[in-house]
Amino acid sequence: MSRTTPPRPLDVEALFPELTAYRGATTRLHPSPGRPDVAASSVGGPLLWPSNEPWPVCTEPHSHARGQRPADIHQRRRILASAWRREPNPGPTDEERQLLKELDRRHRVEEATAADPLPLIGLAQLYRREIPDLPAGPDDCDLLQVFWCPFDAHGPSGAGMLLDLRWRRSWEVTDVLTAPPQPQVVGYEGYVPEPCVLHPEQVATYPFAGLLPEDLRARIDAWEEALEEAEESADEDAAAVVGYQYDLSIPPGWRVGGFASWHATDPAPMDCLTCATPMHLLLTIDSSEWDGGSGSWKPVEEQGLPPHPDASPTEVTVGRWGELNIFACPGNPDHPHRWSIQ
Repeated sequence: MSRTTPPRPLDVEALFPELTAYRGATTRLHPSPGRPDVAASSVGGPLLWPSNEPWPVCTEPHSHARGQRPADIHQRRRILASAWRREPNPGPTDEERQLLKELDRRHRVEEATAADPLPLIGLAQLYRREIPDLPAGPDDCDLLQVFWCPFDAHGPSGAGMLLDLRWRRSWEVTDVLTAPPQPQVVGYEGYVPEPCVLHPEQVATYPFAGLLPEDLRARIDAWEEALEEAEESADEDAAAVVGYQYDLSIPPGWRVGGFASWHATDPAPMDCLTCATPMHLLLTIDSSEWDGGSGSWKPVEEQGLPPHPDASPTEVTVGRWGELNIFACPGNPDHPHRWSIQ
């Protein structure tokens, strides 16, 4: 089933004509539970990876001998999903609660050492033929594959994320790796995705308010304050109150291209560390597709569904239920990517 974004509650360009010059496009990926194959774009699905090419690993020394088993995480999610949809008495049974407790246990891999290479988790793959806003990769590459380490143990703080993005030419892969290596345990279940098919949809988008010219931003702020005052006075039109950031500019959820949101920190320059070119948003990995604050973006096909679990089909959690924005150099896609968690 496709996914369709409802029309915006208001025509933001009619309210603020200057925004026409800033309009961009982003492709909402709309992941939903499914059984993707290697020939399709997906989250948590099998990757088109050559059988004769080494699988990506984390080589940064860190402890990875204790954690949850990925198979236990998947089983726990299945039990909970079934239990909460059960009628007329939703929720786990006593027997299921006991099993859930067992599945939530952390295990130790006795033979693992901090110096051992750790297989990365294949998070997603995106084909240019299916994703309108996915830029060209280096040397005509048409497939972007995203990996990450399932432990927060990297960088100067020793508690950061490790990402690995790979571009490839899909037509060159003839013999596909069918059983890639997997980590025996993970440090955080939010790193383990559930298999999802994608329903790409291109929509209009506008910059984060804090990056607009000061005079335009002031007019938007004044407009929003007036709407809030109407809501506080219990005006009959209060139900129609909308906001630029949550309803009119940047959609929530997994998406490709467009503008990054900076709702957790002040906007920061994202210049290429190799050539100093301002970088473009490549991919946003979000912990949910919509929530109470961004409900106007809820697809038409999902109206009436509750936020949990339907708004989090990938089961991926970034930080404290935030989003990961990954940036790429528009001048040379071979240059290292940068990212920000919001």
